Amino acid sequence: MPKRAHRAATLARRRELSKPQAASLSLALQQRFLDLPEYRAARTLVLYAPIHHEVDTAAVAAAALASGKRLLYPAVVGDDLKFCQVAALTELAAGRYGIPEPQGEGYDPAKADLIVVPGVAFDLCGRRIGYGKGYYDRSLHRLEGSGKLVAFCYDFQLLQEIAGEPHDVTMDLIVTESRVVRVNKHICEGEQR
Repeated sequence: MPKRAHRAATLARRRELSKPQAASLSLALQQRFLDLPEYRAARTLVLYAPIHHEVDTAAVAAAALASGKRLLYPAVVGDDLKFCQVAALTELAAGRYGIPEPQGEGYDPAKADLIVVPGVAFDLCGRRIGYGKGYYDRSLHRLEGSGKLVAFCYDFQLLQEIAGEPHDVTMDLIVTESRVVRVNKHICEGEQR
């Protein structure tokens, strides 16, 4: 199925989630993430501010701030993302596309331990379908395979396989409400040959 069709179908299914369903699934997913050794070891974490029934990140943000972790959020600047530290979620204000964004100096995302990336759909090889603007692809491509890139998605957003393109950034770890997928790049590269 082409990217456009996957994107439309998955967004439609996500819109069907009631607020209580989305909240319950998001909470289960966030707890699964908070239990991971990668999260516990991380000192600097990048999150996204959710929109349109995306997986919520507020519980992770609260836990990170309470435990003294450095917390960053992205802001759109031109055609790229700038990652800025926040001390509280109240520091986020509506930015481009109405997405809550931080203000302030940028922080090199390569120095973050984990970067949680939103998306419309993902597959078992870590390939991602975003919203089509390419901000995360351009900003994080150099960090592929670093073990830092984490996807949050509902189970129905995790597909067996999607068509990837060379410019698409791939994830290292995918967390859903029911499981954690540690992407094995060697197996996935063998599948593509």
